[in-house]
Amino acid sequence: MTLQTRFLDLKARLAEIHDLTRVSSLLGWDQAVTMPPGGAAVRAEQMATVGRIAHERLTSPDIGRLLDGLAGYEASLPYESDEASLIRVTRYDYERARQVPTELRTEMTRVASLSRHAWASARASSDFGAFLPFLQQTIDLKKRYVDCFEPAAEPYDVLLDEFERGLPTSEVRAIFTQLKQAIVPLIAAVADRAEAVDDRCLYGHFPIPQQREFCLSVLRRFGYTDDGWRFDPTAHPFATNMGLGDIRLTTRYYEDNIAVSVFGSMHECGHGLYEAGIAPSLERTPLCRGTSLGIHESQSRLWENLVGRSRAAWTCFLPELKAAFPGQLDSVDLETFYRAINKVKPGLIRVEADELTYGLQVVLRFELEQEMLSGAFPLAELPDAWNARMKSYLGVDVPDVASGVLQDVHWSLGYVGYFPTYVLGSIASAQIWDKALAAMPDLSAQIARGEFSPLREWLRQVLHRHGRKFTPKETLQKVTGSDTFDVGPYVGYLTKKYSEIYELR
Repeated sequence: MTLQTRFLDLKARLAEIHDLTRVSSLLGWDQAVTMPPGGAAVRAEQMATVGRIAHERLTSPDIGRLLDGLAGYEASLPYESDEASLIRVTRYDYERARQVPTELRTEMTRVASLSRHAWASARASSDFGAFLPFLQQTIDLKKRYVDCFEPAAEPYDVLLDEFERGLPTSEVRAIFTQLKQAIVPLIAAVADRAEAVDDRCLYGHFPIPQQREFCLSVLRRFGYTDDGWRFDPTAHPFATNMGLGDIRLTTRYYEDNIAVSVFGSMHECGHGLYEAGIAPSLERTPLCRGTSLGIHESQSRLWENLVGRSRAAWTCFLPELKAAFPGQLDSVDLETFYRAINKVKPGLIRVEADELTYGLQVVLRFELEQEMLSGAFPLAELPDAWNARMKSYLGVDVPDVASGVLQDVHWSLGYVGYFPTYVLGSIASAQIWDKALAAMPDLSAQIARGEFSPLREWLRQVLHRHGRKFTPKETLQKVTGSDTFDVGPYVGYLTKKYSEIYELR
């Protein structure tokens, strides 16, 4: 077998594995968006079957032999080439996956599917007890998963590495400490002038059909296309894709609040643009997705906040919003609306949080995940632990578990270790934004004119097209010149923005 034949054999096997992962994604999307509740039990078995087959194929000795036989070929190629990157990333995935028994991976998939359905039902009825057995199973499985690997400095490192490769818990903890030291005093200063910003214009009666059409008009300007994307309602917004020409976004609507659907849609569109911007040559390979969740979140947070909550964006969008809801916003000027969408108001729901208090919402979850894993308290006491931290960190009283510990879907899916990436993404978004401004000094003027394609294409060129060819740190280095999540630009952005809005001295 020639090296070229061996490489093509590997690529064909990986294409089938990729197809299976996309089928699993489609089953998950359908479960969250269109599946009737009665399908939950069978859907769990379907997803477990697909996951088992994919895991068996990835950990097959044939994959190992092909990788061994291609070591010399990889060494002869440029590091940045698609071929060398495919071999390198597959070797990493193979070595990691083979540490995990197929039966454990299958059970994790089955429980996640059942747990997702149980979470949706428990959240709707605000009943933590109904979800508790599923959460217990999930944490028990996560402990077994951690035990599959060589002992790390902290058990949480193994789970965090699933979402942010190469970043230990200790480093995240240090980043979060830096961030808290900077933003807690800023939050306090803003709180002293809380009445300086009025956000009443965001509340009223906003019929959902008009909300959907307005959100779609925004998404189309960002890069959404009717022949390659979908946009649907769900309980907890997310984005996924079945291929580079099949991007699925979701959002949720409140008839009395226009901001939730608008900024949630912008956030998910940022994820979609990352996936849609991957080079077509990487389709049906392990390289055809974002390099990490932290880098992925940098894109969603960039489009939601640095673009979406900017004065420039609403120079473009506010007239369109007024036209979508005649009579409701006629007296609202640009400055009033800009200040309203950036009001700092500690609240219950993470996905609806303002930029300043958002980080503390994530720190809370980061801490609780480690304690759940260590058994610091019985899981039945999780709501009490959650409520106590919400009161301590944000001064908020939690009225029920639906708006408290059950508000996020992540733990039901087994995504323990995911939450830190939201803040890491926020930090990286400011680093990337600084580079975008340097490359396009008139970026704000472009956005004010409704011209979003220059930013989108710049991001595609410097970041999106690479997919997963490089590690998260390598990717960050390529875009920003630094391989670390630097808190400085993010703190500078927040300080400047909110000092101006709240007229702090």
